[in-house]
Amino acid sequence: MRYAIVIEQAAGNFSAYVPDLPGCIAAGETLKAVEANLRAAIAFHLEGLREEGLPVPIPVSQVNYLDIAA
Repeated sequence: MRYAIVIEQAAGNFSAYVPDLPGCIAAGETLKAVEANLRAAIAFHLEGLREEGLPVPIPVSQVNYLDIAA
């Protein structure tokens, strides 16, 4: 599966979340670290859903960019 993620720069680190997996978040000091931490968080999140017998959400979020004149 391929989930859209959102990474935001915070004060001194990065935070990230998965719109299609509410509550699935991660942080890291670098982009590489936050991506690795989020991969682990997604795996843990999905494992928990499966163990509880809950459905795994199908990815539906999309990422697009808009060019805006400054």
